[in-house]
Amino acid sequence: MSESYVKRLFTILLDAVTDKDPQVQEQVCGALCALGESQPEEALRACEEHLRLHDKLAHPYRTMILRVMETVVSSHLGELDKGLARASILLASSEMTKVKELVCDWQQAASNVLVALGKRFISSVMEEILSKFQPGVLPHHFVVQTLANLSVSNVFGVVPFLTSILSTMLPMLSAAKPDSMRVVFCCALQRFSESTLEYLADLDQAPDPTVRKDAFATDIFSAYDILFHHWLQSREAKLRLAVVEALGPMSHLLPSEKLEEQLPKLLPGVLGLYKKHAETVHVSRSLGQILEAAASVGSRTLDVQLDSLLAALHAQICVPVESSSPLVMSNQKEVLRCFTVLACCSPDRLLAFLLPKLDTSNERTRVGTLQVVRHIINSAAAQMEVKQPFILSSMKLPLLDTNSKVKRAVVQVISAMAHHGYLEQPGGEAMIEYIVQQCALPPEAEPQKLGANSEALAADSVRAISVSTLYLVSTTVDRMGDVLWPYLFEFLVPVRFTGALTPLCRSLVHLAQKRQEAGAHALLIQYNGNVTLPSPYAMATRLLAVSSSPYLGDGRGAASLRLLSVLHRDIHPMLGQRWATAIPLLLEHLDGYTEETLSRKEWEEKLLMFLRDTLAVVSDNTWICQLSLEMCKQLPSYNGTPLEKNFLYKCIGTTLGAASSKEVVRKHLQELLETARYQEESEREGLACCFGICASSHLDDTLAQLEDFVKSDVFRKSAGIFNIFKDRSENEVEKVKSALILCYGHVAARAPRELLLARVESDIFRNMSQCFSTKVLGIKVETKDLGLRLCLAQSVCMASQAVRSSSHGSSFQLLRKPELVAQMMPVLWPRAIPRLLPQEFIKAEPSDSLRTPMRKKAMLACTYLASLEPALEGQAQADLIHSCLHSIMAVLPEPEGVDSHQEPLYLDTMQALKDLLTSLLQRNMTPQGLQVMVEHLSPWIKSPRGHERVRALGLSACLLQHFLKHLHISALVPFHNLGLLLGLFSPRCADLWPATRQEAVSCVYSLLYLQLGYEGFSRDYQDDVVEQLLTLKDGLGHPDPAILFHTCHSVAQIIGKRLPPDQLISLLLTLFEGLGDPDQNCSRAAAVIVNCLLKERGHVLLEKVPEIVSVLCSKLQETHGEHVLQAAQHSVYVLAARHHAAVVSSLLGSPLPFDSHTCTLWRALAVEPGLATQVLGLLLEKMSGDVPFKESRAFLLSSAPDRVATLPPLAATCALYEVASAPASGPAVLELYPQLFAALLLRVSCTVGVQLPRNLQAKERKSASSGLASRSLEPCSSAVDALQAVLLRGGNDDVVQRMELEGGWQLLRTSAGHEEGVTRLASAMAKFAGPRLPLMMKALFATQSSVYEMQRVSSTAFLAELLSSNTVNDLMLLESLLDNLLARQKDTCARVRRLVLRGLANVASGSPDKVRAHGPQLLTAMIGGLDDGDDPHSLVALEAMVGLARLLDLVEAWDLRSVLLHVAIRIRPFFDSEKVEFRSASIRLFGHLNKACQGDCEDVFLEQLVGGLAPLLLHLQDPQPPVAAACRFALRMCGPNLECEELAAIFQKHLQEGRGLHFGEFLNTTCKHLMHHFPDLLGRLLSTSLFYFKSSWEDIRAAAPMLTGFLALHAEAERRPQVDLEQLLAALQLLLKDPAPAVRVKAAETLGRLVKFA
Repeated sequence: MSESYVKRLFTILLDAVTDKDPQVQEQVCGALCALGESQPEEALRACEEHLRLHDKLAHPYRTMILRVMETVVSSHLGELDKGLARASILLASSEMTKVKELVCDWQQAASNVLVALGKRFISSVMEEILSKFQPGVLPHHFVVQTLANLSVSNVFGVVPFLTSILSTMLPMLSAAKPDSMRVVFCCALQRFSESTLEYLADLDQAPDPTVRKDAFATDIFSAYDILFHHWLQSREAKLRLAVVEALGPMSHLLPSEKLEEQLPKLLPGVLGLYKKHAETVHVSRSLGQILEAAASVGSRTLDVQLDSLLAALHAQICVPVESSSPLVMSNQKEVLRCFTVLACCSPDRLLAFLLPKLDTSNERTRVGTLQVVRHIINSAAAQMEVKQPFILSSMKLPLLDTNSKVKRAVVQVISAMAHHGYLEQPGGEAMIEYIVQQCALPPEAEPQKLGANSEALAADSVRAISVSTLYLVSTTVDRMGDVLWPYLFEFLVPVRFTGALTPLCRSLVHLAQKRQEAGAHALLIQYNGNVTLPSPYAMATRLLAVSSSPYLGDGRGAASLRLLSVLHRDIHPMLGQRWATAIPLLLEHLDGYTEETLSRKEWEEKLLMFLRDTLAVVSDNTWICQLSLEMCKQLPSYNGTPLEKNFLYKCIGTTLGAASSKEVVRKHLQELLETARYQEESEREGLACCFGICASSHLDDTLAQLEDFVKSDVFRKSAGIFNIFKDRSENEVEKVKSALILCYGHVAARAPRELLLARVESDIFRNMSQCFSTKVLGIKVETKDLGLRLCLAQSVCMASQAVRSSSHGSSFQLLRKPELVAQMMPVLWPRAIPRLLPQEFIKAEPSDSLRTPMRKKAMLACTYLASLEPALEGQAQADLIHSCLHSIMAVLPEPEGVDSHQEPLYLDTMQALKDLLTSLLQRNMTPQGLQVMVEHLSPWIKSPRGHERVRALGLSACLLQHFLKHLHISALVPFHNLGLLLGLFSPRCADLWPATRQEAVSCVYSLLYLQLGYEGFSRDYQDDVVEQLLTLKDGLGHPDPAILFHTCHSVAQIIGKRLPPDQLISLLLTLFEGLGDPDQNCSRAAAVIVNCLLKERGHVLLEKVPEIVSVLCSKLQETHGEHVLQAAQHSVYVLAARHHAAVVSSLLGSPLPFDSHTCTLWRALAVEPGLATQVLGLLLEKMSGDVPFKESRAFLLSSAPDRVATLPPLAATCALYEVASAPASGPAVLELYPQLFAALLLRVSCTVGVQLPRNLQAKERKSASSGLASRSLEPCSSAVDALQAVLLRGGNDDVVQRMELEGGWQLLRTSAGHEEGVTRLASAMAKFAGPRLPLMMKALFATQSSVYEMQRVSSTAFLAELLSSNTVNDLMLLESLLDNLLARQKDTCARVRRLVLRGLANVASGSPDKVRAHGPQLLTAMIGGLDDGDDPHSLVALEAMVGLARLLDLVEAWDLRSVLLHVAIRIRPFFDSEKVEFRSASIRLFGHLNKACQGDCEDVFLEQLVGGLAPLLLHLQDPQPPVAAACRFALRMCGPNLECEELAAIFQKHLQEGRGLHFGEFLNTTCKHLMHHFPDLLGRLLSTSLFYFKSSWEDIRAAAPMLTGFLALHAEAERRPQVDLEQLLAALQLLLKDPAPAVRVKAAETLGRLVKFA
């Protein structure tokens, strides 16, 4: 039985090999291999029998079976008996030679079986193979191939046969005509030769140690003769390659004399193949083997053939190398291997051939030659050692090559040289300099790749490899230390090596540290008369200067500082301790930033502080003077790097400041003035900084040197005392003046404050003015150069600030102040000084645009000047303000969306203007002074251009805030111009520009607080009324005019509450003037403010009330003015206050849909709460007093009547929306909130799907097509809109927002989603409107007997959802709500019954602590739902299952015990329901049942658990994720009830929610424990899984055989009687024909596991 069972398993699987799906085929083969693992002999017999019986089986399937046999043989070779092995050998041999034609896959598979068997049964295999390898008969292709492979896989077993094999094979070579046969013979000879060489190499381990090479020599030579002289000439490329591959290893077996004899022909023959083949790696490999063989016998033929060999090999090495081609790369390696052989044999001739190639024009030739040179330097080091000087001298030309690839190759050669001592020879320094030059290559100046096939290497790769090489040579080659040190220092200072500073510093730091370790206290640099080494001053200057741009050049700042740190003793002996602390702090600062985030100003200041500390520690005037001299000397080197040169100027200033020699200081300052490049702006700034820093210690000397320079002939065009200036143009002279003025500014800013005041007027401002203006014919003429004016403004700023910050600055009298201010005026507004040819300035910079910071700096200068004494005269101040305003207010704003560079400059200039105006106001802090400033701004406040208005209001707000902040009242005086100012600013609250409106409110805010201040309130007093203005700002940002004017009304109310009576008239008069404002918004705002003020102050007279509503409507149709509309609204309000019923009836009679004027009038009725309440009550009566729809049949044959809305309720609904939309209706809505909510919810429910009357449908379509319809008239939508409006007005904005986010409003409008929409509405109301629920529920309880089914459904859905919230329990509504829902359980509508169950289950969420008390009641209702027979779709049962799952954890265990079994039996059929929600709910409920009875599981329920285990495991693969998730939960709950800790642990570990599940691994582990702990369940589980073999879901059909297979895998053999093997095999055999490949794969896999029952 067992044998026949195993045989049937194999038969079924072997029959399935013919499956068309590749994955199934693979799995079938895998299953066969798995069976073969346990039954290897049976497997081989079955495969052999199957192939024998199915002789017509197609060769792809035979191939698969043979591969199975190979796998089994390879795994169990030692277990096979000889008989079975013999049978397998015969079968494989037969399969291999069955057909003469080549069928490679099939015959190769058979050959592989023979090779696998040959590892143990070599004699039998050789006997069989040799039987088909007979003399005189050309053998099968794969017979020869098998022999070749056997020789490699079993060297010791085959080599003893080789002599006889070769003797048999040799005659066949001549008879082999097909190229394919010749190729396989070549392959065999190659393998035979390789295995022979391997045998001879391990002769001490060989079974026959007497085997000698000469035993094969004759046969190999005979074969060689045929291959070389006949086959190599073939036109077939594949054959030629096979021949040449064989010749390589064969050459080692040829007799020495024969090899020597053949070399003159062999080498040219092999070399000739280079021209015939594109892929030459095989040729090169064979050539390498031939050369090694020739070298091993000391062949002299190599000398004769050397030239041709070198030429051919060199051509190969110069082939372009594609990095993506492994074959080409391999060929390069083989060619270099050949060069190694030749280098060892003939080094002189090799170099004589190679080195001249470095002087060719071909790039690839030069690169290839350098590759060979590098290779032989490394691989033939002994032979090349005496050639080092020769090789070094030959590198002179490559060092001059500009090609990037050549450079890269040269760097690699130099790297090899460094490792072998070349660079220690004369000429080695040139190599080092070359490396440094490549390190200095600028990355941005390097060529780009030309295309996909281009070989061009980016020069950045040259730089990168050079940097890497320099560091590696410095750190890893010990012998290079003395070569590089101190030679590398020579490259630090020259500018051309700037790009190499970082790698240089790193290498020098490493070398210095090694020297420090070797000799602790000696100086690192020994000059010994070496004048090429830079001095300590030069190194310190260079490293400090480049550190100012720390992230350039791969972080040269940090590298330079580290080098400075290790050289501290060489720089100066006293610096060690200070630098040991200071430099790490600088490095730490750099580490905390990036190039983008580092503040250059802050970094430079830290470096200058480091320099100052260094100078203080040294405190040696001679050393300091030498350092300053070196700094000045290096200045020209930085002409190309202005930032670093600017910093070096600062360093010079710092160093000169520390010098005590006044002569040295003045000499250096004079040289700096004479040699500066004044055309460069950054240099002028750097020179000025230098003088400023120097002045902090040498003020008198600095001023004297500047004075001397100013008095010189530098400004004259004729020759002067400084010849350097004799040819300067006028423009150049202006640049010099600019620099000198800047110098004076920086000197003033840095000068000691106690010395400044005595010199600022006579020495600094006087010389500034002298430089700024010159005299022509005795007339002072000021410059037209804008740059010079900028410098003057900047310097005046610095000097003024310095004066003001001094201790006596507040009392200092600056007599030149009017002159300096006058010099700023043309800069601000050229028209202010007509005599100065303003057109020049206008041309340079138009007044409506900003291009330079000229105006900003001029304003800043005036600001600082204004703060100094004496004060400006009235007219001068007026002219200054006028000029400043004109210079900036007219500047046009940049268009939106344009990347503007003007914006930051404009903001800075505007801030400067604010500072100037506030400083001028500070001198006259009175209402009159404020009025003067506002009068200057008034034309701009009323400007027709928006950008000018917003700027003027912004300045006004700034001035008012400043006035308020600095207000000091010594006596109570009136703020007499308050009304005038409020009248000017308040209408601007409605300006077209939002920013203007915001600023206007700020002005009003400040004015009202000023008034409070003048009334005697303290400055920190906060007035609640005035503070409300701040909250109104948000409303002013809205573009809607209605909101704007409403905000203006609020502003007016606040003004009215705080305005003194005596100011009212002036304010009103000013506002009346504002009614004529060209800006209509401001005009209307003035009207609003006037009306509000009159009303608030008791002086408002209402106009006559309009006569009737119809007249009002007609007037509104004729006129669209805002004032008319406001009047109409007010009139309707008055009318309705007296006759609300008549007005409501009249307005309801208006045509639907209501036009905008009618809507506005409806909203007017909400102004007063009492009236609004009456109106809403009337509308509720109208809406509920008539039927919501009438049924009519549009067609006689229509199945259901159409529902058409009735007009009175529809009109009332629309009107209710309009009234509730008015903000003032809030109190009325709150009063009627429960009635409104319930009525509108029911209105929504009974209008779902209801249509408009036909006449209104046509009107709706017409208005929609014309784009006039603002709101839908559709009945349900209008009711939803009204409900939203009531909620919003009732303060439940959060309910509306929640519904909007969840899509609830849209759901309410549709028949399919209405129920869900009501549920979401109830949830939102419970969360956000809890206190309102009692009255709302009372209103909804009454709908239990409603004749409209939809109203009962909606009210039940709403009440049911309320139970999910704890709010119901908190409000003590639970009992009444439960009673009401239970009363609806017998409703005729299944939807109502289903919603009742949902509501009862919701108690578990809302009031879980109450479930236990109502447990029997709730469980009875749920069981009734499970048994509901009136619902054809079982939706009530579904709801009952979901509800039970929620309740089970909360009810009493005793109450649950009585229904447990009934529920389990009732839900079991739903496990395999076609509907996903039924499967998910039933399985999840099953999990809850298990959870509820954990630890107390009765046997009868345990039976249900065991019965559900297999379905749960299989449904883990359910195609629907909710079902799979439910199965995870259910299995986790089942675990404890199985009383198996291992299973429970597995379920808990693998089935957590959200965790990925490897189903196969999980199922395997589960089945393992099931069979270990519950072996008796095997039969039951297998029979259940068999049921699912016919499942309609592919994934479950695939999972079922998996379960079967794993159960079988882990079951004990003695459990076999529980299994119906016949039935199981038949089912699996049937699954192998399943249309789904995945199912067939799993069936095959399972069959492989059933060997357990054999």
